[in-house]
Amino acid sequence: MNEKFDFGPENAGNIVYIRRVAMDSLPDEVRRQVPDAEALYAVHGADGERLALVKDRSLAFMLARQNELTPVSVH
Repeated sequence: MNEKFDFGPENAGNIVYIRRVAMDSLPDEVRRQVPDAEALYAVHGADGERLALVKDRSLAFMLARQNELTPVSVH
């Protein structure tokens, strides 16, 4: 368990982070498009840039994998 892993740029390039986003933190324009949702799920790049917003967690993971990215859940 004490082995070091190199999280350098070549290894971090395909990791994306999936996190739940509360609707009240999103712009009105986005909330109007999904009025029945309590939350959306964001896919973020390693640099923190939001790449996508989707309606459920499983879709976020599927989207990442279809684009040859490695999804990691962020709480």
